[in-house]
Amino acid sequence: MNSIVRPKSLTELVSEKLRDMIVSGELELGSQLSEVRIAKDFEVSRTPVREAFNRLEMEGLLTVSPQKGTFVFSLSPHQIAMLCDARVCLERTALIAALEQNPDQLHKRLAAVVAEMTEALGDDRVQHYLSLDAIYHQCLFDCSGNRFLDDAYQTIAKKMAAVRHRLGHHPDHLEKSYKEHCEIADAVSRRDLDASLAILGRHIDRKQGSYWQLATLDQ
Repeated sequence: MNSIVRPKSLTELVSEKLRDMIVSGELELGSQLSEVRIAKDFEVSRTPVREAFNRLEMEGLLTVSPQKGTFVFSLSPHQIAMLCDARVCLERTALIAALEQNPDQLHKRLAAVVAEMTEALGDDRVQHYLSLDAIYHQCLFDCSGNRFLDDAYQTIAKKMAAVRHRLGHHPDHLEKSYKEHCEIADAVSRRDLDASLAILGRHIDRKQGSYWQLATLDQ
């Protein structure tokens, strides 16, 4: 028996649109959102917009300040540092599990994303490259065999993607990012856990990663 495909509700559609706008950078971090304006722009009533606001607030992408309004989340350098620390813990654990549980699948998926990244950079499609960056790191969790680890990662994944899309356009970051993605995939192909972890650490650790350097450049 085939399952019934339920069409997406207006709340789901508005949530997806706003989520994409936040992650891609179309909506600036810390910017105030107007329920009335978004309802008008999206040509929907205020109810699905209000419900979408509630959903995205639960995801941490929006903050609601009493008497002030609804704002896109923002992060201080200290908060970016804590985000990077959490990311290091989760991704290192996921990489170890993925290499133990599904090394062949992990390499195959990482190599496929790297191939797409190569094309994206060759065509100067930076925004697409940054979207692939998120897919690349999600592969670690998809191949880890641990859904609880993935659940934990999802609590920061969208915020990390939003940071990536805002800081990732810097030429030095792109060069470093691509090089290290290739190196991690190569180390995984050799089943070299120590090398994989070392490169991953250089890639995302706040003391070494380019996100941290760029975010605190003017501090």
